[in-house]
Amino acid sequence: MNPPKKVLSNDIIGLELEPVEVEWSDNDTMLYALAVGCTPDEDLDYLYEAKGPKVLPTFGVVPSLENIIRLSETIELDIMNILHGEQSIEMYRAIPPKSKKAVAKGRVENIFDKGASAVISVDCEITDEDGPILKTNSKIFAIGAGGFGGERGPSAKGVNMPPDRKPDHTVSFKTLPQQGALYRLTGDRVPLHIDPEFAVMAGFKAPFMHGLCTYAISARAIINTLCNRNPETFLGFTGRFSDKVWFGDEVLTKIWRLEHGEAIVQAENQEGTIVISQARATFIE
Repeated sequence: MNPPKKVLSNDIIGLELEPVEVEWSDNDTMLYALAVGCTPDEDLDYLYEAKGPKVLPTFGVVPSLENIIRLSETIELDIMNILHGEQSIEMYRAIPPKSKKAVAKGRVENIFDKGASAVISVDCEITDEDGPILKTNSKIFAIGAGGFGGERGPSAKGVNMPPDRKPDHTVSFKTLPQQGALYRLTGDRVPLHIDPEFAVMAGFKAPFMHGLCTYAISARAIINTLCNRNPETFLGFTGRFSDKVWFGDEVLTKIWRLEHGEAIVQAENQEGTIVISQARATFIE
């Protein structure tokens, strides 16, 4: 018999989630690359085993997803009222194309009471027999779950705002009608991104793209510009999912170089609506 789930409260801060064994093959990393828009003519290194294949750093969110599943098994959460609000990734080394006794170990880093909702901040570290590979942080918005008396949390106002000048790079990517169907094959099978009836029940007009897919598209833009297409010089990326991307939309990733291997990033759709905000990338120059 499974133990009762914990309710959202300050008591879950610091909660260690049960480690999960995770595995992946080069089929998984190549499928992920396809799902986030890589093409053989421009991105062969990620799509062809004879090239390694190289692995997109943001593939690290895929094994980390097991950590979020473990969270939902441990804490009372209503799947109809859950939204992925922010994501970050910090790379310790390149992800191998085939896992070697890898483990995802998660921890509730913090929880904030926003009144009408709660925000759960969850860390996850992926390690294998050679040591740590990467660390992710996901911020999950639980709509209607606030009011438990916790701290409101720091204000995000003014964080990672673009400089008052033209971006140094703008990279455009046209999403596909089947983008959500492709991306869910990487393991993120939330019905909100494919099932029209579920989307309407959840309060949306139609399914829309996974925020993590948009996140990966912008990460590719970072790698192709700031990293000279070398994923091993990509160190980290954090950003907030500020609006929806509909299938068929264009994603324009704007990048402003700062000093010392850092850049501010913002993604917009074809109408200028910001879809990833307050984003920062780090890289080896």
